[in-house]
Amino acid sequence: MSQTVTEFEVHDIRFPTSEQLDGSDAMNPDPDYSAAYLVMRSEDGSEGHGFCFTIGRGNDVTAAAIEALRPYVIGRPAPRTASDLAGLHIELTHDSQLRWLGPEKGVMHMAAGAVVNAAWDLAARTAGLPVWEFLASMTPEELVSLVDFRYLTDVLTPDEALAILRAAEPGRAERTARLRRQGYPAYTTSPGWLGYSDEKLVRLAKEAVADGFGQIKLKVGGDLEDDIRRMKLARAAVGPSVRIAVDANQRWDVADAVRWMTALAPYEPHWIEEPTSPDDILGHAAVRAGQPVKVATGEHVANRVVFKQLLQAGAVDFVQIDAARVAGVNENVAILLLAAKYGVPVCPHAGGVGLCELVQHLAMFDYVAVSGSWEDRVIEYVDHLHEHFADPAEIDAGRYVAPRAPGFSARMLPESMAAHRYPEGPVWQARRTIEEVNS
Repeated sequence: MSQTVTEFEVHDIRFPTSEQLDGSDAMNPDPDYSAAYLVMRSEDGSEGHGFCFTIGRGNDVTAAAIEALRPYVIGRPAPRTASDLAGLHIELTHDSQLRWLGPEKGVMHMAAGAVVNAAWDLAARTAGLPVWEFLASMTPEELVSLVDFRYLTDVLTPDEALAILRAAEPGRAERTARLRRQGYPAYTTSPGWLGYSDEKLVRLAKEAVADGFGQIKLKVGGDLEDDIRRMKLARAAVGPSVRIAVDANQRWDVADAVRWMTALAPYEPHWIEEPTSPDDILGHAAVRAGQPVKVATGEHVANRVVFKQLLQAGAVDFVQIDAARVAGVNENVAILLLAAKYGVPVCPHAGGVGLCELVQHLAMFDYVAVSGSWEDRVIEYVDHLHEHFADPAEIDAGRYVAPRAPGFSARMLPESMAAHRYPEGPVWQARRTIEEVNS
């Protein structure tokens, strides 16, 4: 029997991560990791949780955008099936007046993603499956039905997507069993925040290797000489066999990126991430052609169309999907299929509050049902803020443990939400009091 959605709660949740410089990089020196957070409830008490990730100011704007989508959910049947979830995705992203604000990019598009992801959490919980397994249990035809192919058919048709999924179908059970036994490869950014001291960088890099990670990542782009020094320290700390990726967080023009990476190349960086504007497809292609280090991007790519063009232009060696940047699970399925068509590995972005929890499901679904491979693929991991979630991401020997709890691992603990609600939560009220005393 269909259950109606009766509650739609939106919360502005923020964590004061800027105080310890967790998350700091050349473009974002003082982030407060935040979530515009949605709780969707149906009349039988079932819940779906979703969110947009931000870094502080503007989280209230994103929450307001999610709130604007309330009429598409309240009083309507709670999504349960692939057909339901495809219909909701199309309704949210095709509303002509709201779409005008993008189109299909920016705050409104991210808000649609939060609602879509909450609907997937609710549907998977109802099915008693984690989202990765819920997706991987669908037929190729159902998976194709999730995708909005508008603007994609010049490079990926529904028939081509169906062929990719059918080709992967025979090995699903074997890969699922292997995933449960071995977990999914991870890398860690925890040592590499730009605001950390050299001593902290070296200590955390050594700890990462001891914990089983085969790859770490450093933030770069503030000062070239500093980056060379930090890269030398990191390479000495981890040895020659551990990969070191670097991330400029959009800091450079093309010429700067080429010059900078040519200087860092002797220390064998595995990739350069976001070397320039995420919208600059030809700029990424020029960076890739102009220096020897492989190029990765995607965490700020607005939609499936930009990913399509990055792949068409041969501008990326690694596609980095983000669970909360595009319009939710459905659009990420489209991007996974595009990457599979071009044979480009997907290495998801994570790290921000809740992103590790979400994106593990997408990468694991890709392994089981789309690409069928984890060769040259890793999921980012950052070791903070997981304690605020009911089903936190787990790492064992440098690999993500496959989630077993039903849903999208998105459920934040009620006490964490209450403490960090902005501006009235006690965490923020205490800081306000300190500021008033010091002023």
